[in-house]
Amino acid sequence: MYIKHCKLSKNKQLELMKYFIAGATARTAADLVGIHRNSGVRFFHKLREKIALKQQDRSEQFGGSIELDESDFGGVRKGKRGRGAAGKVAVFGILKRGGKVYTQIVLDTKTKILMPIIRSRIEPDSIVYNDCWRSYNALDVFEFKHYRINHSKLFAQKQNHINGIENFYPSRGY
Repeated sequence: MYIKHCKLSKNKQLELMKYFIAGATARTAADLVGIHRNSGVRFFHKLREKIALKQQDRSEQFGGSIELDESDFGGVRKGKRGRGAAGKVAVFGILKRGGKVYTQIVLDTKTKILMPIIRSRIEPDSIVYNDCWRSYNALDVFEFKHYRINHSKLFAQKQNHINGIENFYPSRGY
């Protein structure tokens, strides 16, 4: 995958993509490749746009064993942690175990926001694993087999865990 109308050579684009996948910042990647930091930032932004467009094209549903989780990102201000901290962006994620991931930025993580996403992206009779966040209470009455894991007591109990989707997210900026 190359970016069209880009003045960077194919080799530099490939090298930048390698650093993008590795999780390096755009500025660090630009320094390592030997280009101006603004070019690195712009290239990373274009990559994210391409990924978002590809993700929107997929309207497939997930089936089988599914993990759900929500997370907050951003908000670098010291002393502000967790939900409700200023500047944080909520992201909701769905992971098919051994398969693909779907993420979506959401306004908040309330039931009225999450349930339409869940119902449109997950096939009925799928096995759904999630934590004890209150927005998932509605899953008990829908057509899913629903299992919860209480993270205040343990993180995994045989197949009952959401470690896959939690490992998908980069380190959280709490």
